[in-house]
Amino acid sequence: MAAFSARRLRQVEAAPPAPRRAQEPSPPRDELENLRRLAAEPAVPAMSRVVIAGIVRTVETSLITISGMALYYLYIVRNVGAQPGYFAVTIGVAALSMAIFQSLHVFSVAAFRSPARALLRIAGGWTLAFLVVFAAMFFLKLDGVLSRVWMAGWFAVGFVTLTIERAALARVVRLLVRAGRLQQRAVIVGGGAIGAGLLRELVKNEEGEVDLLGVFDDRSDERSPDTVEGYPKLGNVDDLVDFARTTRVDLIIFALPITAEQRILQMLRKLWVLPTDIRLAAHANRLKFQPRSYSYVGKVPVLDLLDKPIADWDIIIKLAFDKVVGALALIALSPIFAATALAIKLDSPGPVLFKQKRYGFNNELVEVFKFRSMRADKLDHAAAKLVTRGDPRVTRVGRFIRKASIDELPQLINVVFKGDLSLVGPRPHAIHAKAADRQYDEVVDGYFARHRVKPGITGWAQVNGWRGETDTQEKIQQRVEHDLYYIENWSILFDLYILAITPISLLKTQNAY
Repeated sequence: MAAFSARRLRQVEAAPPAPRRAQEPSPPRDELENLRRLAAEPAVPAMSRVVIAGIVRTVETSLITISGMALYYLYIVRNVGAQPGYFAVTIGVAALSMAIFQSLHVFSVAAFRSPARALLRIAGGWTLAFLVVFAAMFFLKLDGVLSRVWMAGWFAVGFVTLTIERAALARVVRLLVRAGRLQQRAVIVGGGAIGAGLLRELVKNEEGEVDLLGVFDDRSDERSPDTVEGYPKLGNVDDLVDFARTTRVDLIIFALPITAEQRILQMLRKLWVLPTDIRLAAHANRLKFQPRSYSYVGKVPVLDLLDKPIADWDIIIKLAFDKVVGALALIALSPIFAATALAIKLDSPGPVLFKQKRYGFNNELVEVFKFRSMRADKLDHAAAKLVTRGDPRVTRVGRFIRKASIDELPQLINVVFKGDLSLVGPRPHAIHAKAADRQYDEVVDGYFARHRVKPGITGWAQVNGWRGETDTQEKIQQRVEHDLYYIENWSILFDLYILAITPISLLKTQNAY
């Protein structure tokens, strides 16, 4: 089953709009106490298992290659001289070994934690790789092309190197698991018999992949008890949204029958605003799909409903891109920084920079840096009042730097040093900003879904002309639509394209005052 897209989910007519929180009854006292206790517990940042496995593959490929080339220089070059063919054989064996190791499933966290069991598979795979080489030499009649001493030495040294590396890796991975860095913090939605069965299956997970926090359920009758398999009921789905804003929740699993389509859609319309993977447990379903339709949490089959945007290696790539390009931009734009600071000082008294609170990733409050464009006694740190055409609060220099978006350049400090902004992403809208005297989340259903990724200095909405004043519902609606399109279609090339056309788009903007 393919994961829902945000656009598809918002267009589902079968699901009614999510009710306002003010209409929901307050959760019982014990549920509130459980929520507060869990939210207050420190949650260390998670490390991606996909990234860890990728790093191990890279390290082991390098170790195999280095050991082969070291023996080549120590034995072949010293005794015979340079033989370029050994380079090709070394790279080929390293690549073949990785392919065999992958097929033997030695790149999982469970394999990293149990090196003895994994090393048996590695030994078999390493032997198979050399047998393939010997077979190729035999059938291609290449006897004598490769030194048998070099091959035997590389076979032994390579395996010993991998053994030492796996022993060290096991210690590191066990420490990470013990610290909770490799666990997914998960909650279950649905507290009935299916939820109880799901919890029992997840507890059996030997890899310790999931850290179960508790259960959320909209029902309040006997079908939803206060505890399920020893795990507390923490509240309803609305409480889950607030809970996931306060503490780290990596995974939400629906313990519902697949036939409960209407109920699932209603919950998804509330939960899709979170930067969290959402899965539907399939262990109890009578309707069976093809095996490749499932993913797995431990050994429990699940159907993917929504995926966290920009995850695993994408996070690493985007972070590195932000840091490198952001640092280069700071250096290249330093003359503009200096000239703008001087102009602000000469134009009006007051500080050159000021900080403004904005909503960041997962609705976390961040302070963004800006060049001061208003009179010092009229600064609006909460952005409670939008800047309009001819706004008397804006200085002469301020009008120019706002029009050209130069006032936003100090946010490169947020990108490079604080890490709470990205170069490209949905703009971090101010916490009190309104469209036609209404809060943004009241105007646009699912507005906070744009906070599933880190906000940016520029974005897809901005380069398409939707920047500046948001005095109508259409303007904020268009911003959100463009932001969601960016989130669903992100790639590093998309970021490069947006950055490239940002200077051009600034010349066409009519809404920035």
